[in-house]
Order: sequence, then C-alpha cells, then structure tokens
Amino acid sequence: MATGEAVGRVLGTQAASPLSFWVGLEPGKVLQLDDVVVTRRDVPGHGPVLVAGVVTTVEARHEGAAYDSDVFLIAEGALPAAVVEVAEVRVTRVEPEVFVPPLPGAKVFLAGAGDRDQALYFDVMDRRVPMGMGRDGLPLYVNFDFLDGTRGAHVSISGVSGVATKTSFATFLLYSIFNSGVLDAESANTKALIFSVKGEDLLFLDHDNVRLDDGARAAYARLGLPAQPFGSVHVFAPPRPGDPNGVPHVSARTQGVSSFYWTLVELCEEELLRFVFADADDERAGYSLLVGQVAARLKSWAEPVGDGGAVMIRGTACRTFGDLVELLSDELQDEATRIEWTGAQTPLGTVNAFLRRLRSAVKPLSPIVRGDLPFFRAHSVRTSDAQVTIVDLHNLPERAQRFVVGVVLRGEFHRKETSGTAKPLLFVVLDELNKYAPREGDSPIKEILLDVAERGRSLGVILIGAQQTASEVERRIVSNSAVRVAGRLDPAEAARSEYGWLPPAVRERATIAKPGTMFVAQPEIPVPLAVAFPFPAWATRPAEAASRVSPSADPFQGLPGVEDDIPPF
Repeated sequence: MATGEAVGRVLGTQAASPLSFWVGLEPGKVLQLDDVVVTRRDVPGHGPVLVAGVVTTVEARHEGAAYDSDVFLIAEGALPAAVVEVAEVRVTRVEPEVFVPPLPGAKVFLAGAGDRDQALYFDVMDRRVPMGMGRDGLPLYVNFDFLDGTRGAHVSISGVSGVATKTSFATFLLYSIFNSGVLDAESANTKALIFSVKGEDLLFLDHDNVRLDDGARAAYARLGLPAQPFGSVHVFAPPRPGDPNGVPHVSARTQGVSSFYWTLVELCEEELLRFVFADADDERAGYSLLVGQVAARLKSWAEPVGDGGAVMIRGTACRTFGDLVELLSDELQDEATRIEWTGAQTPLGTVNAFLRRLRSAVKPLSPIVRGDLPFFRAHSVRTSDAQVTIVDLHNLPERAQRFVVGVVLRGEFHRKETSGTAKPLLFVVLDELNKYAPREGDSPIKEILLDVAERGRSLGVILIGAQQTASEVERRIVSNSAVRVAGRLDPAEAARSEYGWLPPAVRERATIAKPGTMFVAQPEIPVPLAVAFPFPAWATRPAEAASRVSPSADPFQGLPGVEDDIPPF
C-alpha cells in the first residue's frame, strides 16, 4: 500500500482507543478537516495492523501560557511558549480487524492512494459511483449496492433552500450513475423521473452548459466521467391555460416537450378523485370516507362521450372538471339523490364540507383534468420515451402539483409492480418531500411514498428525496434511506435528532457550508464525507443553453428583461 508523507505522531497526553486517537503535528506540517491518515502497529501473533481514519477536529494552542493575556507576551518574545497543533482522528477502518489502540509516539501518515481507498472502503466497492471530490482533490465514491436495492436503496438530501444545491447534487448523482458504467447492459433501459417545481431550470439537462470551463472538464476527467449533458431527455408540461389545443405551458423550450393532462374518463375509471383531496388535512376531515364513496359511484356510472375524454353521468354530459363538480354539487345537495351517492345517511355538514373543498379545486385542476380537447390523444406522463423524464410543475398551483405527483407516482409504481422484475431501475427525484410526506397526518401521496420507501427497493423504484427540513418528513421514509446527504443547514434544524448521523463538528460545519459542498453518509463508511461535486456540464438555466436553443424559440429574445438567477457555484 502506498503511504504518504509523515505528518506527526500519536499523542500520549490524550487517550488513544481503537475508535479514535489524537495526533500531534510535526513543525511545518498541516492537517485539515477531512484528511485521511493512517498509522500502523505490530501486534504479536497478528503482524502489522493498519489503523486508518478521517480528521474530524483540528486545534492549535500555546503550551506554556497560563492566562489569556500571555498571548501578547509570547508574541513579543517576553514569555517562552511553543505553538502546538493537534488533530483528532475518527477511526474508519482497522485491517486486519484486531481492535487495539495505536501506540503513543507511533508515526502518522497522510494516506496515499492505496491506503486512502482502504480507509474509505473504496477497495471493496465492486460497483462504485463517483459522487464528487474530497478536500484532497481525489474522487469520492458511493457504493451502488446501497442505491440499486442490492443492500439498500434511496437517498435523502437535506438543506436550506437556494443555498444547499440539493437539486444540483441529485442531478449530478443521476448523471454519474448513468455514465460511470455501474449499470452495464441495463444503462439504456434505466430511467429517471424528475419532478421540477422551481422554474424552467431543469428543462435543459440535454443541452451543453456554455459556462463550462477547462477546470470543470478536468474535474470530470478525474472522476472518470465525460463532461457532457444528459443524452436522452423528454419534458412533460401542463397545457397552457385557455389554449383550445392543449399546447405545453413552457416558454424557453420548444422541442422534446409534450403536454400532460387527465381526461374525465380517466378521473372516473381510475378513481383519481382521492388525489383531488391529497392534503393531510383532508384525510383527517370527516368527509374522507365520502371521497371514496363518490369515487366508486363515478367509476360505476360514468360513460365516455365522444373521443375527447368527456363523460355522461346519469344523463348529464360533463366536458370540463367544473361541469363534473357542478353535477356532484346538485346531486349531493338533493335529498332524493344524495343517498345514492353516499351509500348511507350522511350529515349535511359533512357533504357541504366535501363540496366546499371540491369547488376550491376547480380553478387549480381545470387545466389538467379535461374533457374538452378536440381529440383524444396521447397525454399521459410516461417514462418510456427517454432515459430522463421531467415533469414540469412550476406553472401549477400547489393543489394541482399534489394531484400530479400522486397520480404519476401511483401509475409508475403500479407499472413496476405488474412488471414482476426490479430491473430496469426507475429513479424518482422529488423535491420538497416534507410537503408530500409530512411527519404528521396521512394522505394518498404519503401512502405511495411510504410504499416506495419500504417496498420500492424490491421493485426497482429508487427515491431520491430532497427537503429543507428532514425533521418534518415522515420518519419511515428518512430511516429507509441508505444514503443520507446534507448541504447547508439551518442551525436550529441541525440540532434536531434527525441529524444524529452527523458528528457534532460536522453539524457545525454544515451551518457554514458553501454551495456545492455536501456531507454524505453511507452504511459502509462510519463517518460522513465532505464532497464537492463539479460544476454541471448541462445547462441549469435557459441562458446557459443559449447556444443550443433555436433563435426562433423565443420571440422576445433580445428585449430587455430580468436577468436569470445565477446558480450558487
């Protein structure tokens, strides 16, 4: 094994154990946080034992000073003292596994290439995925066995919105999985489903980034990855409001974009009404049972009309979602017909609460629940068209976003269930997870996400969830994530028990972490690693894709306007 330069010796003034020890640095030598170091000890009957670890604390002090004011006398040379630097090392690996402490006075070395791989378990990762570089400029890896369901699955990413670069890291991790070779023959068939809720920044993953420089290209080369955009991307967007042809509601991209919506026929036949009531408050309300009763009646009584997705219900034609709501309102408020819909005597207050909630959904859901388009065409979100499927939600109200996420996830999860095999994999990237799977309450979306977290591993559905606050996400979803990632954290959030996987010193660092720095924990490595991932090779905003966008794509090109936000890199 290659060993780096000697940097100091194991301290004798601090107790050394098989799990941690302190290093006194030689004059002129420096250790920084996250450095990997090794020391060895000859153990009778076992031979040389390697003790390797990661630096978690670095301290400097004056030896010989008794009072705080002595620092001035020492600096002026009036008081003799020595400057001493020490570092705490948290042991990550003992090889062979003879758990003895390193001896005081033993030399400590910076880990060379071979020792570093052994200290961080990279040497036993048969399928490793580059996730960025360490502070030493060398690649860091995540074991793909803990991503694809072999030994674990799912990724949880936490951090302050706009600073933690959660989505950027999620897309880089996807890119690394697709291009690192770990998928072998399954590479072409493996899919990713990304829900985009923040503008049109994710709509250009298949466009070169015009800001990519030689330094970033060199970083990709060190990671063994090509510096290029995603090769196969298809975007789905909701129809433009008021457009009779259902044109996708996007402004910066014109190719590879399809509109998505659901017809009234599908709403009734697939009992999608429950996703109209997708808030946790809805599930706690008294009308939750009524939702199921009405959905069952719609499935039984609705008949298709024409080829545009309209329905006929008990002699009344419904061509818009508003029409359907008005029909239900009339039927449920009429005492003669109410029991036929509810199946039992239902208090009028419960019915009125149900109708108030349903009427409030007309405006947000009308663009995506249709029966009035001129022909019944392909309009479903599907992952078969490209390797990466992006569902653009940023133009939809939050109520409609919940509906889309719930229905799409249910469809994809059902498709994987019926396929009978975990391969090929489907990666689902979902931001704002605390909104869709909150810790308190129940909802149809939360049920699906729990299913993905608990059974998705065996079905080949891998969740990459991002949230500002892991403390507000359903515990079972976070606990089922084999890989946990934290970017910049709010100090109050960092103190929560959900971040117990971060050592105290790393928690403090996370509150001042710069954008692009993530702390990644995986089961094989006992300490989280500080990872810096490279600048995206794909466009992260429309302006970065200018060289690949057709001049005719934006009719307002050249007019003065608001500058795009520059991503924090």
